[in-house]
This record gives sequence, C-alpha cells and structure tokens, in this order.
Amino acid sequence: VKALRDEVGLPIHFHTHDTSGGQMATLLKAVEAGVDIVDVAMAPLSGLTSQPNLNTFVETLRFSKRESGLEISDLNRTAEYWEVVRQYYAPFEPVIRAGTAEVYQHEMPGGQYTNLYQQAYSMGLEARWHDICRTYAQVNQLFGDIVKVTPSSKVVGDLTLFMVTNDMTVEDILDPDQEISFPESVIDYFKGNLGQPYGGFPAQLQKKVLRGARALTDRPGAHLPFADFAQSESELEKRFGRKIRRRDVVSYLLYPEVYKSFVEHRAHYGDVSVLPTDVFLYGLDPDTEVAVEIEPGKTLIIKLMAVGEPDEKGYSTVFFELNGLPREVRVLNQSLAHKVQQRRKIDPANDNHVGAPMPGLIVSVSVEEGTEVRQGDRLVTLEAMKMETTIYSNRDGVVEEILVQAGDHVDTKDLLLVYKA
Repeated sequence: VKALRDEVGLPIHFHTHDTSGGQMATLLKAVEAGVDIVDVAMAPLSGLTSQPNLNTFVETLRFSKRESGLEISDLNRTAEYWEVVRQYYAPFEPVIRAGTAEVYQHEMPGGQYTNLYQQAYSMGLEARWHDICRTYAQVNQLFGDIVKVTPSSKVVGDLTLFMVTNDMTVEDILDPDQEISFPESVIDYFKGNLGQPYGGFPAQLQKKVLRGARALTDRPGAHLPFADFAQSESELEKRFGRKIRRRDVVSYLLYPEVYKSFVEHRAHYGDVSVLPTDVFLYGLDPDTEVAVEIEPGKTLIIKLMAVGEPDEKGYSTVFFELNGLPREVRVLNQSLAHKVQQRRKIDPANDNHVGAPMPGLIVSVSVEEGTEVRQGDRLVTLEAMKMETTIYSNRDGVVEEILVQAGDHVDTKDLLLVYKA
C-alpha cells in the first residue's frame, strides 16, 4: 500500500476475503500504511470466504486517528436484519465452517472457493475436496503462477476439476503423446483471449492445448467487432416481442446466453422477484397464505390448500386460493426422484470407444453416424456448471454409432460414440 501511494496519486482501494481468518490484521496494517478504502462485510455476512467483519473493524479503529465515525449501535441494529436474512439462505452456506490456512497453499480466491465447491459437489467430487485444493495449486504453477481473478481463476478451476475427475496428473497434462480434450476456458486462455500473462505462456503447454492454432500476441479487445447498440436493440425487440431498454442491450451483449435464459424465465413465470424470499425458496405450507404486491396498489392474497398425489407422469395438482377464489394448477412434482437413464460405459481397453471426461449436459454433437473424421476434429461438446468442454477425435476413423444427443445428461465415462473397428 505504501509503495502504491508513493508512486500514484489515485486512491488505494484494498479488497480481500477472510478465508484464513486473519485478514482483520491485514486491514489494520493497510490502514497504518495509508490505504484509502477497504472492503468489509456486515457482521452476520462476514468472515470465511466473505470479507472481514465491518462492525469489528469499526471498533478496532475507534479512538485512533482514522476512526470511521460510524455508530456501533446503528451497525448492530442493521446486523439484526441481516441475521434473519442469512437464515433464509442456510441451504446455500459453503462447506467451510472455520478459517483455514490451506488457502496459503492453494491460493484460491475467496470468491471462487464456494463456487468451485458447488461445482465439485454437483459432479460428485465433494469427498475429494482436499485433492481438488492440492490440484488447484499444481495447475496454478503449471500456468506460471498467474494472477487469479475472474475469469483467469475460472480457467485454473476448470482444469483442476477436469484433472481430478479423470484422475490425471501434471505429467499427464504435459505428455505430448496423450490426447486431452481441454475445457474451452483453458483453450481460450492459451489463445490469448484473456490477454497476455506476465512472463508469457508456458510454451510446451500452450502448444499442446492449441493443437496448432495461432494465439493472439496483442490486446484481445482489439479483435472484437464494434457493438452496434441500435441494431442489437432492434434484434432483441423482434426476438422477444417487447420494448428493450439500454440495460437489456448491455446485458445481452455481455452475457447473451444468460440474458436469453433470464428473459425466457420471466416470460414463463413472470417477475418472481416480487415473492418473499422464504416463499420463493421454500414454498408455502398447506393452509398458509401470503400477500404478494405485484405492482404498486395491486396485491394478490395466495393461500395454499393442498397438493395432490403425483400421476404416472410425475405431475401433481396444486389446489390454492387466489384472493379468496379457488384455483388449481398441474405442476411437475420436483420432490420425485428422477428416473436415471442407464448408459453404457466405455471399455478402457477398446480404442473405438469415446467417453465423457466428466458429468454434464450435452450441448452439441458435431458428427453423425458414418461421418469420416480426422484426428483433432470436433466430436461432442458438453457443459457442466458453466464449464464447457469439447471432445476432439484422437485418431482418424469413421463414426459407427452415436449414443447421445443435445440435451442429454451424462456421467463420467459414459459412452458417447463408437468408431468402426
């Protein structure tokens, strides 16, 4: 902080997470060094992978030259509100229950820690979390000990999960004779689409990841087409049939798929943000009611009466009252266990088998039965928790059988396609 203040005239803004449990000391040392702004969190939402405790930080500065001027009584009253809010989100609490010095080994950003754990959990890897942390540190060094912040931290995390899922080592990754379908984020990174890391890319790994493709050597933004806001606005209005605001245009240009999902969800369900948090997350109990203000001066009184037994297709009839009038609607019963389609698994000894490297959703299939492929041709793309992976052919051959299609869910080592013998 002092070095920065000596060199630049801009305010110094310090941001950290409290994963280790010791970042309050870091903040205080930053204050001593003249920092202008620090990030902290309201007491009930602080600590662990969040920021250090605001309320405590204010008290540590009391009677000092840099006293904040905030009243602890006001902060504590506000904390009472957030204590209740946090209870609503209990199911989403991270697995970490106490500060851990393990962060000094894996150097995982606090903002990524909980996200990566949720990814691991969804892939059935939660029991191997400490293996994931160790592998994360190895991947970071493999990349050259890069600055890890969104989106570069995601690249490290994606390859980490890929390696743990497939029981791969760093030696496997670097082996020039071992064909690997790297996650798309890793390919983007080594293409230079995130910029140039300090010290450059590890040459051996970059060559293997890119498969002969050329990498950028300058600023990636210089190669992007200019965004035509007016044209995008017109296209969105035609596509979604409603008035488009500037905010919609920016959201679409930045995150086209996320924006599309958001608009489709709102078109189907309406604006669910008007629902109370507990009702949205947990629903109503029978014989309970809730008042929902859908717009100023217009409130709906909804009372749940009963939920019928599911039919053979898994749908239940929900009986409720809307402003005192009886209504009913059929919905898919989410509490039912889904029937899992049993898929064939690859035979590791059969070179004609191509399997899924991780569980996920099939996004696209780029070949058909009878397609003649060359080594390096794109076969299948799958996505798992925002991590997209393309599977390339590791040989020349002819596709004899395809066992998946777009929209299918697969598990690790499920058979995707078979080459002709």
